[in-house]
Amino acid sequence: MKRFAFVAATAAIFALPVSADILINDAYARVASPMAQSGAAFMGIQNTGAEDDRLIAARSDVAQRVELHTHIADGDVMRMVEVEEGFEIPAGDTHMLERGGHHVMFMGLNRRLAHGDEVAVTLVFEKAGEMDVIIPVDLERNDVTGAMGGMKMDHGNMGGEGAMQMNHGKMQ
Repeated sequence: MKRFAFVAATAAIFALPVSADILINDAYARVASPMAQSGAAFMGIQNTGAEDDRLIAARSDVAQRVELHTHIADGDVMRMVEVEEGFEIPAGDTHMLERGGHHVMFMGLNRRLAHGDEVAVTLVFEKAGEMDVIIPVDLERNDVTGAMGGMKMDHGNMGGEGAMQMNHGKMQ
């Protein structure tokens, strides 16, 4: 329990060692609106070890389902899809989970997430094993980057001019 307290107190400020070789940098979670039924978590996962690793799953009691997701372009529609094989974390490198790209997806939220809340998440790595982290909810960030080249997505408003269509599915 002391480990959770330490992680919670430092998550937003410092890189957190979750194993001898894995560091979690600048983790945060967010929802598109106060009434959203889904949310996501973003972070840098740094592998300081000599061997590649892979994030293969994530779990949290904040949602009915937690999956590893990415966005892919399907014509003029951006599709959010599950990445069942997970995300490679190369040795000596950092893999970014970021808005518009790879992320941890919370579907069927069990509670509302407000700015300043914290979400307990278990990250499951192929080699490093299970890592418990506390991720702060930050609804004030505006750092959309990644696979969508800085394009903003409005998860809360799917209609109207300029709205982006989102389809959820599994990556083939």
